[in-house]
Amino acid sequence: MKKEDCLNMLTFGSVEELEELLLEEEIAEDTGEQSELVVYNDDHNTFDWVIQCFIEIIGHSYQQSEQLSLLIHFKGRAAVKTAPLQVLKPLKDALIDRGLSAVIEGID
Repeated sequence: MKKEDCLNMLTFGSVEELEELLLEEEIAEDTGEQSELVVYNDDHNTFDWVIQCFIEIIGHSYQQSEQLSLLIHFKGRAAVKTAPLQVLKPLKDALIDRGLSAVIEGID
């Protein structure tokens, strides 16, 4: 919601209507359509670096990070996390900042 919309709501509507609208928007964000964070294999990142990135950025355990890095190596790619788009975007950006090849894909 834009700042102007909030001001208009306060000016022309009730505070209760504004709170309800904000709550509906918050619920919509929480129940967003699920997407996958996909990481692709490359020739320059080491297994140790990819594992460290998954632990620090995504919060995976060492074992899960190691298994995902092997999947990426042998299959060329792997979905490393499933969540709403707004949850995955900062994770994807952080992985890219560390030199990994990552994209967000919608789930059909």
